[in-house]
Amino acid sequence: MKLTATELRQNLYKILDHALETGETVEIRRKRGVLRIVPERSASVWDRLEVHDVIPDGASSDIDQPWANLWDGEPELYDA
Repeated sequence: MKLTATELRQNLYKILDHALETGETVEIRRKRGVLRIVPERSASVWDRLEVHDVIPDGASSDIDQPWANLWDGEPELYDA
């Protein structure tokens, strides 16, 4: 993220929190130089994942039903 010193001053705590949560480096342009705010530990990919409800609550028994009659647990022997 690249910002000016004025933008940093206006949203200092939001920017710091964002850097800590995402692990993203913040670059601040000031006159002829650039300053960097770098989190001590960058966030891992797993920390940034969003939770998605893929299987609705109570649907686990519905998922097992199509498989119930496909295999009875006995191996099938084929004549070659």
